[in-house]
Amino acid sequence: MNVDLYKNIFFVGIGGIGMSALARYFNKKNKSVYGYDMTKSDLCIQLQNEGVEIIYNDNSSNIFKEIYQSDTNETLIIYTPAIPSDNNILQFFNDRSFEIIKRSEALGYISKDAYTVAIAGTHGKTTTSTMLAHILKSSGNNPTAFLGGISHNYNTNFLFSESSSILIVEADEFDRSFLHLHADIAIITSIDVDHLDVYNDKSDLLLAFNQFAAQIKLNGFLVIEDSVKHEIELNKQINIESYSTSSICDYYSENISCNNSKMIFDMKFCKNKFINNIELNMPGNHNVSNAMSAIIVSSYLGVDKSNIKKAIKTFNGVYRRFDIHIDNKKLVYIDDYAHHPEEVLATINTTKIMYPSRKITVVFQPHLFSRTKDFAKEFSVSLKDADDLVLLDIFPARENPIEGIDSYMLLNLCTNNEKEVCTKDSLIPLLKNKKIDILLTLGAGDVSTLVQPIKHMLN
Repeated sequence: MNVDLYKNIFFVGIGGIGMSALARYFNKKNKSVYGYDMTKSDLCIQLQNEGVEIIYNDNSSNIFKEIYQSDTNETLIIYTPAIPSDNNILQFFNDRSFEIIKRSEALGYISKDAYTVAIAGTHGKTTTSTMLAHILKSSGNNPTAFLGGISHNYNTNFLFSESSSILIVEADEFDRSFLHLHADIAIITSIDVDHLDVYNDKSDLLLAFNQFAAQIKLNGFLVIEDSVKHEIELNKQINIESYSTSSICDYYSENISCNNSKMIFDMKFCKNKFINNIELNMPGNHNVSNAMSAIIVSSYLGVDKSNIKKAIKTFNGVYRRFDIHIDNKKLVYIDDYAHHPEEVLATINTTKIMYPSRKITVVFQPHLFSRTKDFAKEFSVSLKDADDLVLLDIFPARENPIEGIDSYMLLNLCTNNEKEVCTKDSLIPLLKNKKIDILLTLGAGDVSTLVQPIKHMLN
């Protein structure tokens, strides 16, 4: 399929971070772009300001007449798996035999003829891909990039270039989406069990990651975190290099230190100096690891070391990835997208290292009933270092409730001395009555809509 041949593109679930980036791509390609979403989010408002037409009611009679009356051969429908199959808008297009594809399929078609750099891993995809895009853009190698978050440097989740053949995409393991990609360069940052609503177990997840790696093009390049290298059956017909912040391998870091919210480290290649005194304005060893993989790929693509170092220093991070909103001696407020036990643990540990001996209040919104059920014990361990723990109700996203699975179930497993469950609407009044030293809000759901109200209340 050549997606560029379609005149109209209609997105079902256009407000998602991945869908909105695709919408921006087709808008830049001068297609007529339309969409539906149930929520008028900030992203939807931005898309409308960019000329995309969006409806917020799933009654099919509201579909724009340009689409309603169009020839089915002129219009491509792209949907996200987060949309239920019985959605009225989706059903309308199904009944009329429009061409309907998933978001991941569309990305696969777009990347087919491009020089594709695909970033995979259960954690770190968004930070790594955004960092890589920034390094390339800063050095004049303007890529087209589909990002899973909003870059603080560019205030967008999509970069477009007509002058470069380099395409940066996040290779998402959910729904086996990344199997639509055949990368020239791939990064695998991590492989932790997740998405057990899609995969049977870790072996099933590993099969998918191995298939993704096997699809790297002949003489391509795989950059892989050293601790997961043994999980992948390595293809001898591609170039492979490993990296680590904790062990000696192809690329490794030394002299890692944290200065306020800045990481400073040296990077070596096969025990020889590579780049010294790298400054990264994102805290945590996990972000040093993300930076290393972006640096390796940038160097492979011909960016010189001085430009890499300058770009890393000017990288301002990604919206909701350890976003520090308030930072003074009396009060700190940090918001993060963490929604997997390993991510929650990394965020809390990083905060404790940055602010030793201070009291941390954690507000966590579990994401998905299935993930909460599958990792309840792991979440309770990840959250144990919160001095005061507040659990919001589970954000269901695409799921229906599971009997016996709620935030009270998780709370009962948590061993924190101070702990409670709170509704989203009651959170700000609750926080007003707490003596807050450091506040963390964590989760991938609509806890994000509380960030600005919380910040306003704290200020």
